[in-house]
Amino acid sequence: MAARRLRIAAYVVLGVFGALVAAAGALIQDGWFPGGLLLGLAGCAALFYGGVTLTRTRVGAVVPAAVWLVCVLVLSTSRPEGDFLFAAGVGPYIYLLGGAMLAVICATVPQLPPSGPNTA
Repeated sequence: MAARRLRIAAYVVLGVFGALVAAAGALIQDGWFPGGLLLGLAGCAALFYGGVTLTRTRVGAVVPAAVWLVCVLVLSTSRPEGDFLFAAGVGPYIYLLGGAMLAVICATVPQLPPSGPNTA
């Protein structure tokens, strides 16, 4: 029972980190092009793969990826004041599509059993 509660708490924390990575990536991906774009995508990959490694389940990548995607879509819509974080350009599209691809890759990476000492 305690392991289940810890896993649920880990999913909540991963969801919060998904929102933070989305906001940080939205701010830096176009500001320091192309370094900011690569840094934003590296943050996505680290979060998604870290979620898989932490929870040892594929849901560990799906939860932060879903929160990341929702946050990025909310940040990409323009407001009545005309403010938005994603301009029409190649950098934001690479960030959006690259982050989604990284989420799929990390969620479908094969789970190999831990290797023990080689007895052969």
